[in-house]
Amino acid sequence: MFRFLATRILGAIPLLLLLSVVTFAIIQAPPGDYGDYIRSMLINQGGVAADQAEIQAEAYREANGLNEPIVVQYFNWIGGILTRFDFGHSLYYNKPVGNVVAERLPPTIILALTCHILASVLGIGLGIVAATRQYSWVDTLLGVVSFMGMTIPRFLMAIIILYVLVFQLNVSEVGMFFSAKYGGQPWSWDKFVNLVQHVWPVVFIATFGGLAYNMRVMRANLLDVLNSQYVETARAKGLAESSVIMKHAVPNALHPLVAYQGVVLPYMLTGEIEVAIVFGLATVGPAIVGSMAVGDVYVTATFMLVLATTLIIGNIIADLLLAVLDPRIRLGGNAE
Repeated sequence: MFRFLATRILGAIPLLLLLSVVTFAIIQAPPGDYGDYIRSMLINQGGVAADQAEIQAEAYREANGLNEPIVVQYFNWIGGILTRFDFGHSLYYNKPVGNVVAERLPPTIILALTCHILASVLGIGLGIVAATRQYSWVDTLLGVVSFMGMTIPRFLMAIIILYVLVFQLNVSEVGMFFSAKYGGQPWSWDKFVNLVQHVWPVVFIATFGGLAYNMRVMRANLLDVLNSQYVETARAKGLAESSVIMKHAVPNALHPLVAYQGVVLPYMLTGEIEVAIVFGLATVGPAIVGSMAVGDVYVTATFMLVLATTLIIGNIIADLLLAVLDPRIRLGGNAE
């Protein structure tokens, strides 16, 4: 198992390097850079003449290395990461990219993990309920819920909830984690409740899609397992139905969901990002969109590299969980 883990980690390094090259090239592909953003700001908001604005923008490019070839810019960026763990300097936020990531990534991951836990627990539990009550009104109702969760776009749900909150319920504190009075205050129960009151739309929407997928897959797999011969044998031995389901059927029905954990963290991150953009929360989503809009290359590339890393880590964890859950699974076909 240790050799497998070491092999996967070592194999992930060239993959990450390849992804960094592709990501950096795609980000740099559209015309324009942060110097163009500087020029437009000087003209539109500073009232500077176009030729003077271009001179200042060119000076900014020269000072920040934006005139260098894309290959040189890439190696400067990736070299700083590998040698100094320096992700570059954010032109838009005017601070190290590492600081921007440290500010926005933790709340994003916490929200994504919260959504993942809720989606897994509720989705698997409801999938078991639906499978054990096949063709009943409960199964039909849960099927409708699953269909809605997998077909309604998350951004559309976010827009609808945002409209209801702002225009129907007159909620003013949208796009923040806490009310103003809790800013900078130490953690307390009231502050936690206030946090839940502000982030529940993001958690609900991001959880809904994952819950629907987990419920649908769990129901289908459990129905298939319940018809297996070893389950019928367990019933013939006189075991209680609940014991047959929970001890024999459910563990085997969980295999596809465990494999799904390889992509679920990036899925939850992108779900949270998508909804957070609509609500304007200070998480990864608005930072990616904002940095792409103004040409802040290093911020965009770093966040995309972080998302790629979560995908690789998730797949490694999924493989380990599958090997632990089912002793019949042997990596490379070799017994351990």
